[in-house]
This record gives sequence, C-alpha cells and structure tokens, in this order.
Amino acid sequence: MEWVTIANISQYEGQEVEIRGWLYNLRSSGKIHFLIIRDGTGFLQAVAIKKELPEEDFNTAGALTQESSLIVRGVVRADARAPGGYELTITGLRLVSPSKDYPITHKEHGVDFLLEHRHLWLRTPRQQAIMRIRAGIIRAAQEYLDGQGFLRVDAPILTPSAAEGTTTLFQTDYFEEKAYLTQSGQLYAEAMAMAFGRVYTFGPTFRAEKSKTRRHLMEFWMIEPEAAFYDFEDNLRLQEGLVSYIVQYVLQNYPRELAVLERDTSRLEKVVPPFPRLSYDEALELLRREGRDIPWGEDFGAPDETIISQHFDRPVFVHRYPTQAKAFYMKPDPLRPEVVLSDDLLASEGYGEIIGGSQRIDDLELLEQRLQEHHLPEEAYRWYLDLRRYGSVPHSGFGLGLERTVAWICGLEHVRETIPFPRMLYRLYP
Repeated sequence: MEWVTIANISQYEGQEVEIRGWLYNLRSSGKIHFLIIRDGTGFLQAVAIKKELPEEDFNTAGALTQESSLIVRGVVRADARAPGGYELTITGLRLVSPSKDYPITHKEHGVDFLLEHRHLWLRTPRQQAIMRIRAGIIRAAQEYLDGQGFLRVDAPILTPSAAEGTTTLFQTDYFEEKAYLTQSGQLYAEAMAMAFGRVYTFGPTFRAEKSKTRRHLMEFWMIEPEAAFYDFEDNLRLQEGLVSYIVQYVLQNYPRELAVLERDTSRLEKVVPPFPRLSYDEALELLRREGRDIPWGEDFGAPDETIISQHFDRPVFVHRYPTQAKAFYMKPDPLRPEVVLSDDLLASEGYGEIIGGSQRIDDLELLEQRLQEHHLPEEAYRWYLDLRRYGSVPHSGFGLGLERTVAWICGLEHVRETIPFPRMLYRLYP
C-alpha cells in the first residue's frame, strides 16, 4: 500500500492509500468517527465507520486526542462537502504516539500564550497558510531574479563594520576582535556585483532597534539585488517588476491559502506596473495636507508611510530623500545634491515600506568624504573603497524585507506571524 501525502490525494481517487500524520480534530456520531488529519501538506477528513472496521481500530479512532500521531489506511473518495474535495474511508488505523493535554485547543487564545507556544501554534491551518505563502514569495523572487540574469550569492552573517549605522548593531566577541551581526548583505553584494554583474543575496539580517511596533522584528530576512551599470531608473523598474511578479505568483499558486486567511485578493490583483511615484517633497506636501507637520530633511515614520500609501491602489515609490536622512553610500542627485537617488517602496493598504533602494556612490573621493561625515572608520571600509579604486562603475540595488512583504500579501496585522520563530524586543523564547 502506497504512503501518499494529503496534498496529492486527488491523484488516488478510488485507491487504498496510507496517510501518516497527526489528529487535528475529532468528532463522533455514535457509530461513526470523523477525523481531521494533517500531515504537513494539508488537512483531510477521514471517516471511521464501526461496521466496516475491526473493533479495536474503531475504538482507537474514538479515543484519539488532539495532535496524537497516527498512521491511517483508507480508500480515497471524492466528496464536494469535504475540505479539499476528498475524504478517506478508513480501513485501518494505528496510533503512533499519544498526545496528552495539548495546550492549544480549538478556542481563542491570547497572543502572548500563542507566542509562548509558537512551536505548536505553527501546526494550525492559519499559520501553515502563512508559511506556505512565505515559501512561495521566496520562490517567486528567486525565479524572477534568476530570469533577469541575476546570480544568487551569499553574504557573511558576521561583519567587522556597519552597513546602515552603528546604533542598531548586535555586537559579539570574535576572538580578540569585535564583530557584529549583519544589518544587510548589501556592501558584500556590491563587491560581488563588480565580479558577476548582477547578483542578489538572501539571508537573515539583524537590527538592534528598540522598536515595539507591528512592523518590526530584531531578526528578519532580506532579498537584496545589486547590479553593475544599473542607474536609478533601472533600479526602480527592477523593483516594480519583482514585486508585481511575486504578487501575481501568489495569487495564481496559493488561492486556497489566501482563502484560509480571508484575504481580499481584489486588492492584490491591482498590483501591476507601473507604480505611482512621489518625490520626497511631494510626499511631504501630501502629509502636510493630512495634518502631519514634518520638517524638511526628516525621514518618514510608519504613520506617515501609512497615510501616503492609502492614497494609492498599488505600491507607491517615494524617491529622492534628503541626503541627511539616508545612508552614507547613497549617490547624490547630480541635479540637486541635497537629495540622494534613493527610494522607498510603500506597500498598498497602509503596510508601509517593503523596499529601500538607491543608486550607490561610485566616486572614491565622495565616498571617503561620506565615511568621514558619518564618523565611520575608514580602515574598516578599506575593502569597500577598493570597489571604487579598481574599475568603478555606476551601480544600484535594494533590499526587500521578506516579513513585511508576507504581512502585506497575507493581509496580517503584525509581522510576528510571518516568520516561524519571531525575535521581538521582549521575546527570545522559544
């Protein structure tokens, strides 16, 4: 008898198969037990009928407790009323391991309780739908970038210096030196772009920000493309192409998961190029009309991003931020040096920034000046300066925050559900 997965159950209609998994729920009606079984690929209703089973197997089915592991044999039947359109008529059942006093029952639980039991919370349909969409977003991003001629490369997690600024670094001992958990793979991606032309990194990044908002995690993942000979306009086109591809990929391949999340997909269907663009000055004026009085030169906060994005039915670029508000490596606009060729891509529906990007400084002298202005040690960036010393070219890149993108596409209120084990300001367990 073949062991099959629930995800592929439709291929076995009329056949007797074996399912290995866990009991998600059980209800009984006298001589019939209805088991909802999950195996990590999906959920399936299995029916145990007393007159069609050995008495021992029927009694075992009726005594199962939530999340007990089991192996079930049965015949696959099409049934439009069943979850997924198929159910299993059980012909045999074996308990593998019982589960006693499972803490997450089929009732409402507080968020703190669920986070404390995150290792078990991941077994529920909602969390499984989110994790599947997360995996799909990763797959779509890599497909798109690979198709554009980008090479996947890996940047180190431990670094000797900062990418964004020294105030949000997690510091650790590295034998006789100090090292830091990476804030971004960007600087190393720039080096690899000078070797391979078009590259992207994908990995965890860390920010020691004492932020306790629905958009912040201490550890999150970023997809960071970097391309030699890409100017600012090339960079914007790549961003809207990537985001549009991801959204359409999820709509096409994960309708069931989006339905579990009760996501309004009509809003996602509008995410197609071109994306609207606002300069920083235009965004500042929009915010002032909405009652937000922000001095020129300050970066926008989460409430500002929400206000801006709610004026559009798809993601919106805010570009050319003041130099003083952005990172040291961003290239000034040749026509207006007080702003840089940078952009933030704000997701629609008030989800805020999902991408930050820019054209990078390619002039050695200017980069040296910027390091001094930002009080960064030139010695630690000697290798980075070499990229401008030996065949410098115009180049651009960006970072897409995976968790914020997952939150937006899934329609979640908080990023804590977008990663298997979230690291937040006051949570390091489990």
